[in-house]
Amino acid sequence: MAVKIKLKRLGKIRSPHYRIVVADSRTRRDGRAIEEIGKYHPTYNPSVIEVDAERVAYWLGVGAQPTEPVLAILKKTGDWQKFKGEPAPAPLLTAEPKPARPSFEALGGDDEGKGEAITQKKKAEKKDEAAAESESTEA
Repeated sequence: MAVKIKLKRLGKIRSPHYRIVVADSRTRRDGRAIEEIGKYHPTYNPSVIEVDAERVAYWLGVGAQPTEPVLAILKKTGDWQKFKGEPAPAPLLTAEPKPARPSFEALGGDDEGKGEAITQKKKAEKKDEAAAESESTEA
């Protein structure tokens, strides 16, 4: 029985997220898995990659073969280089917390209403134009 480390797709139609699973090579893409060893959310910015390094090392040690997408993920996390004995890659980017939006009062906004409309009403303009046309036709 050949064991593969592959991605199991979850999520809606246009918002996929994946679980990194260990499964028999003959099972479906979203079929039964032996073990779940990580998560991958590509739609987030930056994408979320969580991998259980101990379990990955165990499964690679007993002969599980990663698929191409999983191999790329393992190279980014450094688990593949650790397994092969190569130097580790640069650390992954982490999402920086977004700064809080300043409040209206902090921006210097005043709460005094003027009570008047900025633009003129369109009905008044049409009446004025109609009156101007009637004067020009009389003359």
